[in-house]
Amino acid sequence: MKLETGSRLTSATRRLDVFTVVEKLLTLAALVLVAVTVGGQLGPILGLTGKLGLIAGWSIAIVYDALWIGALRMSEVAIRQRSTLGVAVMLGLSAAAVGTSTATLLVLGHAQVFAFVPLAAAAFMGLRLFAGNVLADAETASRIAEQSAEDRNARALAAAGARHLRSGATTDVVTETAEHLAEMQRQIARAKVLTEAQAAIDEARAKAESVLTKADSKHGEAARAFMTRELALTVTRPAVTGGGHTLVTQARPEIEPVTPPPATLDEPDTGQAPVEGAMTLPELAAAAGVELPTPGVTLTDEQLAVVLRWLRYSMEPPRSYRQAQKAFREAKFTAREERVRRIWGEIETLEAHVS
Repeated sequence: MKLETGSRLTSATRRLDVFTVVEKLLTLAALVLVAVTVGGQLGPILGLTGKLGLIAGWSIAIVYDALWIGALRMSEVAIRQRSTLGVAVMLGLSAAAVGTSTATLLVLGHAQVFAFVPLAAAAFMGLRLFAGNVLADAETASRIAEQSAEDRNARALAAAGARHLRSGATTDVVTETAEHLAEMQRQIARAKVLTEAQAAIDEARAKAESVLTKADSKHGEAARAFMTRELALTVTRPAVTGGGHTLVTQARPEIEPVTPPPATLDEPDTGQAPVEGAMTLPELAAAAGVELPTPGVTLTDEQLAVVLRWLRYSMEPPRSYRQAQKAFREAKFTAREERVRRIWGEIETLEAHVS
């Protein structure tokens, strides 16, 4: 029972509006003060005495109090109807009535300290009217606050997004510029290295060509003559001693001394002319049963013999070795000189036997 009674008192206290209670008390105090002050003194001022003066004074006081109270109440209706003219008229009447009540209490009141009670009552009533009719209710105010919070958050996020975009754009520009600079530095370094390497290669090539030129001019004839010599291998037979032991000597290669062949002048081509009706190179290759010799390809001995016969006997009188060798090079055929010389010697030997 006690708990139930306590909970009821708590809920009643929560439902109690302190602001409204103060407003009611101030309004009641203002009405009483004005009625007592005006009702007791207005009769003699009007020249009325006795009960008639008392009735007249109190009647005027009550009507006067009802005027400014009613004006404030009607202001609430005007506010709800959104009537600007009605609000202005009613608030104007209320202000005039409150001002008159305050002045009356200052002049006729027994205690001037209570002269501003009507002003306080009017202020409390005006605040209540404003809060109840102009401002939103608690639920609506909560929704408005939530929407305002969402708007502020959205604006904050938008501002943060804009800052992020600006920062990202700046970062992209800085990164792209750095990449361009790095690529430029790489190209410069590569060009420098390649230039230095090319200079070193050119210098080494020039030195090598100079050495080869000097070596060829000094030892070229001897080197070519050396390459034409064949390696003769001599083997000492085993010797048998009296004691039945056999001594075996190792084989050693022997190379005959090389003497450069004397330089001979090429025979002049004067008096030579192509042989009419001479066999062509394909005809000679077909007759010899070998594959057609091709310039720039390594030739077999049989193909080399076909080419040399074709070159020698295609002119009248037949070409010499020097002339044939020159024509062989001009025709873009390739072979080592010792092979050419050997096959040419075989052709001349065969020609001598036939003749």
